[in-house]
This record gives sequence, C-alpha cells and structure tokens, in this order.
Amino acid sequence: MRRIDVLGLGLGIFLGGGALFLLLQALGLDGIQAGIWSQVVMVAGLLAWLSTYLFRVVTHKMTLNEQLEAYESAVLEKRLEELSPEELATLQQRLETDSSSSPS
Repeated sequence: MRRIDVLGLGLGIFLGGGALFLLLQALGLDGIQAGIWSQVVMVAGLLAWLSTYLFRVVTHKMTLNEQLEAYESAVLEKRLEELSPEELATLQQRLETDSSSSPS
C-alpha cells in the first residue's frame, strides 16, 4: 500500500466518523450521545480490523511470508533445473535412502 493510499484511507475513516456523528445527531441524539456512539462504532471497527491482522500474523498469511515462500520455491526449482541428469539421479537415490532409513 502506498503512502497516498494510507493517507486517503485515514482521511476516509476520519470523515466517515464525522458523518456518522452528524447522522446520529440528525436521528435525534444529542451531541454527547452521538459522540459516544460514533466512537463506539469506530473503536469496534478498529478492533475488528486488528483481530483480522492478528489472525493473519498467527496463521502466517502475511504478504511477506507468502513472498518469501514463493521466492524460496522459485530458487529451489531453478537449482533443480540446473542439475545434470547424473546429479539428479544421485540426489534422488540419496532421498530414497534417507526416507527408507528414517523411522516412521
């Protein structure tokens, strides 16, 4: 996300909170009650966003983790493509030996 996107999103949330305040006042709430309820809605939205962020952190679904996994996978594929047939056969034999000797 670019800086201008973050600024625009922040401004949009700020204006949305103000619009909610004005809407609640138009629906008949006094200024204090409208302020309290608009803050409740804004804090609830913030906590909801924070919970989705924490969920992505715990499950390792962050963009950086995904990019790192894709990079590692691409590097391993490239190395595998560069192996000669003899090296590939040796590697396959070594993997078969390791998998048969490991306790299951």
